[in-house]
This record gives sequence, C-alpha cells and structure tokens, in this order.
Amino acid sequence: MCGHCGCSGDKARLSEPGTGSHRHLHHDGDSLQLQQALLAGNDELARQNRDWLTENHISCINLMGTPGAGKTRLLEASFAYAQTQAGWPSMAVLEGDQQTRNDARRIQASGGRAVQINTGTGCHLDAQMIQAGLASLAPSPGSLVLVENVGNLVCPALFDLGEQHRVAMMAVTDGDDKPEKYPHLFAGCELAIINKADLLPYLDIDLEKIKTSLRRLNPNVDILVLSASTGGGMNAWYDWLLSARV
Repeated sequence: MCGHCGCSGDKARLSEPGTGSHRHLHHDGDSLQLQQALLAGNDELARQNRDWLTENHISCINLMGTPGAGKTRLLEASFAYAQTQAGWPSMAVLEGDQQTRNDARRIQASGGRAVQINTGTGCHLDAQMIQAGLASLAPSPGSLVLVENVGNLVCPALFDLGEQHRVAMMAVTDGDDKPEKYPHLFAGCELAIINKADLLPYLDIDLEKIKTSLRRLNPNVDILVLSASTGGGMNAWYDWLLSARV
C-alpha cells in the first residue's frame, strides 16, 4: 500500500494501441524512509522521461483535475480544432483511468492518437507508467503529448511524470472552495482552467473567489475560464498549447 495515497499494488495496464503490463510502484510500510524511496525512484524515472522528451523536442503536459471537470471533452475539442489548422503540431494523448478504455476511444473518435493506461485501484499515474506509455505511443519529434491524469485532486500532484508543464482543471460545478481544499495541486500548476463557464448563470458560485484563491496559492498562475462544450474561451487554451511547445 502506498504511504502517500493508500492505493493498492494492482498492476497497471496499457492498451490501445500498445499492449503489455508493468507493476505500479507501491510499498507495504508507512515509514518515512520507504516514502522517500518511493518518490526518489519515481523522480529518477521522471528525469529520464524529461530528458528523452527534451532530446526529441516533445512537449508533455500533465492535465490534472477533478472527476467530471471535462478533461476529456477539452482534449476532444482540441483535436477537432487542430484538424482545421494548417501547420498545427502533431498531438497524442496518454489517458489515465482506473478502468475502461472509454476515454481513449473518445480521443480516437475525435481524430487523435491515444494510449490508455489503466491503474487498477491506483489513484494516480507515475513516471514508470508514463515511460511505458511513451514507448507504446511513440510520439513524433516536435509533437505535443497530453497526459490526462486520473481524476483526483490529491495524489497526482505528488508524482513527477517527467512533464514540462502542469495544468490543473476544475469545473464551476465543483464549487468555489476547491483551490482552498486542495492547495497542493493548484499551487504547483502553471495554468488553472475553470471549465463549464456556460453554467455560471445557473449556479450559486463566486468565480472571483476561485480566482483570488488561485492567485493566493500561486501568484504567477495563468487562469482560463472557458467552456469546452460550447467553445467559449477555448481560443485562449489553443494559444496556450502552442506556447507550451519545446
């Protein structure tokens, strides 16, 4: 059992288009030494991932957020948009979920390439899973790789995957207290996305409170308020994606 998050030691599985399996990094004890060893081992693999990505001029974005924030919908819209733009860089996705290939299928249906990583009962992706996923995905030099992490506001923020960029995503339906309740995730991102803005007229939510909380945690954070479903505010996201290229 992982001393950081309590998820079990089930095997993670890759699927579509690659196959294979490897063991999730976990341990049975709660000692500080074992926790440090877990993160140290992960950090070394993350360094290897980052070096490989940089050498191949591949930009990797770790997209983390609440379950139901609209992460997959954001990626679907991004692929649909990319197909209309001449010279848009190649994109591919590593999809993280406990079970099913549903999200990878959605990405593929929108015209994108995706590898599904199923974590079993694990609640986050780690650098070893990303290393195996990249080998299966085989992204082309100069491309963008988007990692849709498991929907969870706690554990994904603890594990460096080797990404160059971190994005935290929530929806207005999550409530205006999420940054305060889960500060580590939002404090460690360079971009915060507040999705489902089209629902704001129907909710009792203080958007300015969310923005203020985000800037208190992370004074340099960029904040985008958008609707991946209606397209409102999405041009700012597309511009950010292009700016994230190595």
